[in-house]
Amino acid sequence: MADAGKNYRHPYPFLKLGGAQFRMDIRELEARMHAFVESKGWYAADSPKKQSPKNLAISLVLEAGEVLEHFQWGEEPSNPADLAGELADVALYLLQLASISGIDLEQAILDKLAANHSREWPEP
Repeated sequence: MADAGKNYRHPYPFLKLGGAQFRMDIRELEARMHAFVESKGWYAADSPKKQSPKNLAISLVLEAGEVLEHFQWGEEPSNPADLAGELADVALYLLQLASISGIDLEQAILDKLAANHSREWPEP
């Protein structure tokens, strides 16, 4: 299983918007996420939805729980489109939490992958 991810091909290798095809990197996703949050007024000091690291971490875990609900009674999700939406929510909260915490998420992921290459996991 060490090479399980090596040959993985994402079923949607590009995004389609209005017929245009393009890829989006993590910086572009982060910028769009911040623009969305800003447009809702959630970065305002008096926002009832304060975007603090603690609140974002809580929201991240709550959304991850919603991902888990898709597998509560089976091995496969009954609605992949709904699952995709929940996964997107998790990714957006993760991007935002990393960003406002001053963490370069892309570099953190690369560092973690590099560290994991030398790790050993016990067999179950």
